[in-house]
Amino acid sequence: MKLLIAIVQSEDADRLIGELVNEGFRVTRIASSGALLRRENASLLLGVEDHQVTRVLSIIRRTCRRRKEVVIPYAPALEPGLLWLPENFEVEVGGATVFVLPVERVERITGD
Repeated sequence: MKLLIAIVQSEDADRLIGELVNEGFRVTRIASSGALLRRENASLLLGVEDHQVTRVLSIIRRTCRRRKEVVIPYAPALEPGLLWLPENFEVEVGGATVFVLPVERVERITGD
């Protein structure tokens, strides 16, 4: 069994979760944010059998696409200690970062 942790942009998360649920996977969503751009992300947790990892990665690849956006930097007076960039800049956003971790044991607690 594997634990997949997929970090995706919030804009992609709802569609990705829908695709995963339609394929029969259980997903837990945790709100998170990126450090540089301070944008909302979603960290998705999935416990899957070893043979399902390729299928999940395929769904993530087709759902979470990279795209370019213009970013307005934060003023240093508002966020001390941050890297200050004086003008707008273009960045690539989207896609996903996925960690695949081995799982020794899984227990589902149902309260019975």
